[in-house]
Amino acid sequence: MNKSKRPFTKSKRSFRRRLPPIQSGDRIYYRNMSLISRFISEQGKILSRRVNRVTLKQQRLITIAIKQARILSLLPFLNNQKQFER
Repeated sequence: MNKSKRPFTKSKRSFRRRLPPIQSGDRIYYRNMSLISRFISEQGKILSRRVNRVTLKQQRLITIAIKQARILSLLPFLNNQKQFER
């Protein structure tokens, strides 16, 4: 039997590596609304680390910044736009 031919080899797919959402120059800060608003869903929930594709340290800083912005009423706690559309 010829072992050089492998019938069940996985094809190597080339994929483009996604750029990280937070660059090294970006500062995670509660006043940086353009950065923070990227990590909040339509309902106003904080998106998970898997969805955001950030490190654990960055996710913690994002969460703290979002909570500070909510307390200072820069961001809403809930986004209940659907109730008021009637």
